[in-house]
Amino acid sequence: MNLPDTASARVLVVGDVMLDRYWFGEVSRISPEAPVPVVKVERTEERPGGAANVARNIAALGAQATLLSVVGADEAGQSLARLLAESAIEASLHEDAQLNTTVKLRVIGRQQQLLRIDFENWPAHEVLQAKLAEFRQRIDDCEVVILSDYGKGGLTHIAEMIRIAKEYGKPVLVDPKGDDYTRYAGASIVTPNRAELREVVGRWQDETDLTARVTKLRAELGFDAVLLTRSEEGMTLFTADGAIHEPAQAREVYDVSGAGDTVIATLAVMLAAGQPLIEAVRLANRAAGIVVGKLGTATCSLEELNPDCPLDRADSP
Repeated sequence: MNLPDTASARVLVVGDVMLDRYWFGEVSRISPEAPVPVVKVERTEERPGGAANVARNIAALGAQATLLSVVGADEAGQSLARLLAESAIEASLHEDAQLNTTVKLRVIGRQQQLLRIDFENWPAHEVLQAKLAEFRQRIDDCEVVILSDYGKGGLTHIAEMIRIAKEYGKPVLVDPKGDDYTRYAGASIVTPNRAELREVVGRWQDETDLTARVTKLRAELGFDAVLLTRSEEGMTLFTADGAIHEPAQAREVYDVSGAGDTVIATLAVMLAAGQPLIEAVRLANRAAGIVVGKLGTATCSLEELNPDCPLDRADSP
């Protein structure tokens, strides 16, 4: 399959952004103070996380990414803005003086994550209202909208955003969080993983039971499709025409963090570039197989998506 031209594809991303920090070091002994490893930090790295990682994945695929979010008036927010600019992402980051930009600090020793420390709180209502007003202004300049919900409070007005997007005839893709999917009613596609879907529909006994539960969910909330990501089992697309399963792309799993961001970003870019839904899903599945072989929140390039590029050679950061 020939890959589409993504240069003119425009995707608007709205959601919770964060700064992913990595401390890499060597572990040679156990602390005398507690039974924990001592990590001698030798290298640090910062990457955009959450909705910012979604935008970064869109840009890596050669498409035009616009990001709308909220950050704190702090050093972490400034670092995030700089990283996004370096990735050629048009970012409108509304500052909230009372907010601490969400930071996830991961300590890595011997290529294994030893610890993660999160710094976060919730944005103010006034800042979120201003972001909603800008969303309405920007909606006409994109083909597809992604609402990336990490449960950090940045999508308080998500129901109104879905309504506005539908008013403008824009497909809305939602990466969901929590057990209340009524707030996503009317979205075009939701992309839960297995654990997230179980929170909403309960545990299923088999594939027939799963299909019945998702069909009921789709009907109740007006989703056009549900794309269930299933880790080592691949992913399954549920639409009015039934269920289509895509098996996982075979490669060693190194780190699953951020894989969901890559899936929804690839799906949106391919739809914005005019690909049919099932082809977009197949490419998103391949992209997921690529990024899980990389450390931390990573991206997949258009070149890596090419079927002629073996998965074991798709190893850029």
